[in-house]
This record gives sequence, C-alpha cells and structure tokens, in this order.
Amino acid sequence: MMMGVALAGSLQATEVPTNEEEPIRGIVISCQTWGQEWGTDEMVEAMREVKALGANWVQIHPYGAVTREGEIRMRRMPDDPDEAPIWLKRPIEEAHRLGLKICITPHIAPWRAGWGWRGEVTFDSKAKWNRFFSDYKVWITRLARLCSDADGFTVGSELDQTLRGNEGRWRDIIAAVREEIDAPLTYSANWPDYKKVPFWDALDVISLSAYFPMVKHQRMPEAAELDRTWQRVRGEALAYARSQDKRIVFMELGYDVGMNAAREPWENGDRREGGEELQALLLDRALTAVGEEDDLIGTFLWKWFAGPVRRETFMVSAPHIRKVVAKHWAEDPVDNAPKL
Repeated sequence: MMMGVALAGSLQATEVPTNEEEPIRGIVISCQTWGQEWGTDEMVEAMREVKALGANWVQIHPYGAVTREGEIRMRRMPDDPDEAPIWLKRPIEEAHRLGLKICITPHIAPWRAGWGWRGEVTFDSKAKWNRFFSDYKVWITRLARLCSDADGFTVGSELDQTLRGNEGRWRDIIAAVREEIDAPLTYSANWPDYKKVPFWDALDVISLSAYFPMVKHQRMPEAAELDRTWQRVRGEALAYARSQDKRIVFMELGYDVGMNAAREPWENGDRREGGEELQALLLDRALTAVGEEDDLIGTFLWKWFAGPVRRETFMVSAPHIRKVVAKHWAEDPVDNAPKL
C-alpha cells in the first residue's frame, strides 16, 4: 500500500487514510554483481533474517550503467520490454509472501566511465545531456513498469549534478513513472543536497542518504555529542520537510568499520582498532534519533547482502550490528545487545 506512515498524509495524487501503518524499519539488500543475487534462494533467506531482526521493509537497487556519452545500458534484461527478469520479479513476490514491503531504488552505475560515483555524473555538451535524459526516461519507466507491484519506487538516487537547470526534465520523468506504477514515489537526495531538489512537490515523500558527519575530531565520540548532532540534523531536516508539506525518510543510513566513520560516514572504513565499537555506537544513536515519533518516519539501513560476500565490512549482517538493530526493532530484543 503506502511507504509506511511517511506517505500517508503526504500523497497528493491519491486520497488515503493517515497513520495506518508502522514507521519504516527497512534494510537495503545489496549485491556484488549487477543484481542476479536478488532472484536467488539466498535472497529469500536474507529477507527472512532481516524480518527476524524487526525489519518491515526491504529495498533493492537495480543498476543502469552510464557512459561518458550519456548512454544508459540495462544489464541482463529480456528482449521483451514488458517481461520482468527473475531478479526483479522474485524479490517483490517473496517479500510480500513474507509480509514485508519492498522499495525499488534504481542506481546509476558509472562502471568504467571514470566517475567515482553517481553523484559526479555530468556531461560536457547539450547533446550528451539530451541523450542521458532520453535514455534515463526509457530506463526508469521500464523499471517502474516491471516493478509495478512494489510498495515504493524511487525515481532517482543521489544524482547531484543533474538537479540544477533540469527541473522540467525531472518533472517529465516523474509524470512518466506515475503512468507505469501506482506506488508512492520519491527521489533519494544526497545529504548535502536535499534542499536543492526543486521538484519535491511532484513526489510523495522526501528521501535522502543520511550520511551526515557526526563530529569533526578524530577521537572516539561520546554518545551525548552524537545525540546533540542528531538533534540538530533531524531538526533541520524536519523543518525543511514541513516547508515542503512532506514527510521524510532516510533512504540510506549506515556506517562502515573504522575510526573515520563518525567524521565521514560515506567513506569506506579505515578498519582501525575500535572501529566495530564505534560502528555500533553510531548506529545505536542514529536509530534512537530516527525512532522518535514525528514526520521523520523511518529509515533503510545500508546494507545487507544475499549469499556470501567478499571484502565487505559495511554490513548490517555483522553480529555486533545485528545486536544493535534487534535492540531497536525486534519485538523480543536479544538479551546480549551491546551496552552502548
């Protein structure tokens, strides 16, 4: 139905009752390839595990590879544009069978294109920009059509360089996506840029990647100073959301292992001693902040994997992080949750 209570009350296109559902307790289930893992039995097991921790939503992020010429290439898709591949169809069906809701958040992937990440994607000519938005519209509307049974859909994620000067193009894309899917729509802004998005009124909820710096110093932070930072951050976000007449959800929230996690949560962890303790502390205080009842109505934790993984530490599935999540979300939290 709706993307939690976040969307109930903020929808403009559909009249719905308010406050019907629980806040969003979501986990992003990621992959180490182009997404084939989402169609496997290991994906089903991952969804069972996150539900056992208290999650009520999951999220996947289908990829489109972007080139320097503005082309977007769809990976491993059937020739029939109306046929959903198993790695898109099955996770939606299995999530619903397990009593979970699912959000689809497509990601542009600058594989081999020279950009460090999708927030750097930009083009040096009008022709390339035109190609990008033309291809993007085809790609995102196809995904919306193939995922029409999903419970939430994200029209874009962290595409910082595309916001300025392209409001009309984005509004056209949003309108086209609405023709393909009835689920509530959002755009996932990067944390420094959510106030720069000019088309929130065309969407149903504000979403952002919540990698806010918590401290400036390099020592182990105190819980109290993290709480003060969260009070400021969430206060600013809520004030902005109210100015847009919207509710707000964190589409990504998480921390890697390392002593740099409080200063630069978006970076890979430096793996230094004490990193796991800091990772657990950061997530504990973040979930405490998100758990307050107001128009910040939930979060998706970054990230979990379906099946075995290599060289990953940014994981909610790590034992010490599972304990933190269970402490906040599970109906019967584990007795040995970390003392933070």
